[in-house]
Amino acid sequence: MGSGHSHGHTGHSEPTAQSIAARRKANRILAAVLIPLTLLTLAAMAALWPSGNREGLTLANPYAAAPGVTFDTGRIQRVVTEGCSQATAQGPQQGSQEGAQNGGSQCMFAFTEPDKGGNPVKVVINPDIAKSHGVRVGDNIRYLNLSNAQGASAAQGSPSYIFVDFVRTMPIILLAVLYALVVVAVARWRGLRALIGLVGAYFVLVSFMLPGLVEGKPPLLLALVGSTVIMIGVLYFAHGFSARTSTALLGTIFGLGITALLAAWATDAANLAGVGNHDAATLTNISGSISISGIILCGLIISGLGVLNDVTITQSSAVWELYELAPATSARKLFTSAMRIGRDHIASTVYTIAFAYAGAALPVLIIVMLYDRPLGEALTSAELSEEVIRTLVGSIGLVLAIPVTTLIAVLVVKATGIRTGGQAEVTPDDVEDTGALAAAAAVAGETATAGVDSGPTAETRRGRRAAQRG
Repeated sequence: MGSGHSHGHTGHSEPTAQSIAARRKANRILAAVLIPLTLLTLAAMAALWPSGNREGLTLANPYAAAPGVTFDTGRIQRVVTEGCSQATAQGPQQGSQEGAQNGGSQCMFAFTEPDKGGNPVKVVINPDIAKSHGVRVGDNIRYLNLSNAQGASAAQGSPSYIFVDFVRTMPIILLAVLYALVVVAVARWRGLRALIGLVGAYFVLVSFMLPGLVEGKPPLLLALVGSTVIMIGVLYFAHGFSARTSTALLGTIFGLGITALLAAWATDAANLAGVGNHDAATLTNISGSISISGIILCGLIISGLGVLNDVTITQSSAVWELYELAPATSARKLFTSAMRIGRDHIASTVYTIAFAYAGAALPVLIIVMLYDRPLGEALTSAELSEEVIRTLVGSIGLVLAIPVTTLIAVLVVKATGIRTGGQAEVTPDDVEDTGALAAAAAVAGETATAGVDSGPTAETRRGRRAAQRG
């Protein structure tokens, strides 16, 4: 890439006063926009910060046990199916009535060795679990132990050990460790920073946004402020402070604003009230300050953050890489080339959002299909309308964010992309991409001699890598 990155200048040429002035002006413009925006967002966050007072909010813990009743864990040693009484067949939650119509019904039992030690106990498996998934030897389960309940013993024929849930700790830990290893192995230091940033994002969600919704804070403002704080932290922490990251952040905030406006309009126009949702009904009953429509609105905004961040940082990076491969390209041609990448990204991302929501709502989709309703009526029903609107709102926001991000990136890279010696701006993370850029340049035919340059003459990406290592 020797000739491709020399840009027609000598390797030791100094930047012109005009290029330095343009670079400083672009950086000042970015700072003038982002610094006040960040300060305003932090001030709004401080003003909206929840008090933490939950007086009057009471919600019964489904895992709270009566005196003498405990939740134990153990490993299944043997599974049997045998006759059971009507009380056993119904279980503690008055489960399947079909299997309890007569005393001769069949029930599934798991002889389980308690983790705390002792002889195996006979745990009755709930009819819905027995029918849908079942249990196997070696499964770790959590069960309700009624054998030491205070007062009178359990009713005649009622079980003393009742299945509650599977213990999923180890599979989830293994998947989380594998995920972290894969991310760090492929993305290296940047991947590690992204994982740490994800922890920070969830902290904002749990400590600011969720309590704010419970206390009745304005949902639109709460979602905008919280999402902006998350994006500022995640982008700069994962990708570093640079014009490239600032460009992506501006595009992300633009897309976030569009998504928020559409979500606010759609929630009201489509009357999304969470009707028929058990969880929504539970929240409505525990407090009058909780707005289900507000929670839905906040959810519409939050659900698009990940994909929106993905498309903006990708577009910003695409503009910078295209510019480094062909720095003499005009702004119009650079924008056109980057938008070709953006259009491909739009097509694939729209599918990503649609299928992600379809997968999450698969049980609901099956139920609606079995109702045998007309397609239009099904898509606008209370069961599916929220997912449909979530897909449409998120897709519109990210699609509009792509050309805006691309335009800002082109304007910024043209002003800040040239530093000293005619070389493009480089960050430590960019040094890791030397091989990929060289391969791309070779395919594009930018230079034919990049691989044979040596010493000081290979003073583009290779020279900067050596300088970074030094």
